Amino acid sequence: MSFLSAPWLWLLFAVAALLAWHIVVSVRRRGYAARLASASTLASVLPMRPQWWRRHVPAALMLLALTGMVFALARPARTQRVPRERATIMLAIDVSNSMAATDISPNRLAAAKQGAAAFVDQLPPRINLGLVSFSGSAAVLVPPTTDREAVRAAINGLQLGPATAIGEGIYASLQAISSAGERLSDASQSPPPAAIVLLSDGETTRGRPNTQAGTAAKDAHVPVDTIAYGTAGGTLDVGGQLIPVPVNEPALRQIAEFTGGSHHRATSGDELTSVYKGLGSSIGYRKEFREITPAFVGASLALGLAAGALGLAFGRRLP
Repeated sequence: MSFLSAPWLWLLFAVAALLAWHIVVSVRRRGYAARLASASTLASVLPMRPQWWRRHVPAALMLLALTGMVFALARPARTQRVPRERATIMLAIDVSNSMAATDISPNRLAAAKQGAAAFVDQLPPRINLGLVSFSGSAAVLVPPTTDREAVRAAINGLQLGPATAIGEGIYASLQAISSAGERLSDASQSPPPAAIVLLSDGETTRGRPNTQAGTAAKDAHVPVDTIAYGTAGGTLDVGGQLIPVPVNEPALRQIAEFTGGSHHRATSGDELTSVYKGLGSSIGYRKEFREITPAFVGASLALGLAAGALGLAFGRRLP
């Protein structure tokens, strides 16, 4: 919880001063009574059971009411997740042959499909989602759309291909975002926000370099969130020969940092699903402060009324 007018919280010192004053008065009152009456007189005058709560409970409720009023003046607010609208997200998945490595069960590509499906489920329905696959070249399989079934079907149909062209995957995603922006925005609105979520296990071996693609994404104000998928000891069986296919995490981290995105590392199917869900929550929603002052006003009023009622009932006076 945060406060939109926090300087009002200084009034809590006044409430604390009232509490201290109440404690001092209560102690002095007890001391005066002890000095002015003998023990036998006190025993006959004071009730058999201590009734201290009749005096202190109304005062405590009133102090709590004052505290609530101070909080209300400070305009308390809490953050809430609000689904984004008009946003465009491109999911770019590496389908190079190295994604057939079995260091992740059953293999990298199969696990990547499961994780991507979890990402689709996590996004708010009004966000436009598209899919790009890339190996030696890139292809827009699904332009940005709110049709989730079309994206899921394309994810399930991903096929392996030779080489890796990460840069081309970014360029294809940017082109799809640009086309969607022209379709979704008008003269009275700014272009919708966009992001690219890119998963890869290797390094660029074909097409335009990562740095060039990263510069294009940065110039377009489109962050690229990258996921390095696989293990350092991954191998690929090619004709009975094991070929090392380690994940190139530094290259993917550099893309994310340069474009203002986030970088993640996943070495198992469960980790990948968790990363995708986290990205879906952070990209698909924005945080907004919602003021909750009425709740504090209501609680303060209720406490104040309770304090007054108890004060009149026990001492025939307000606390």
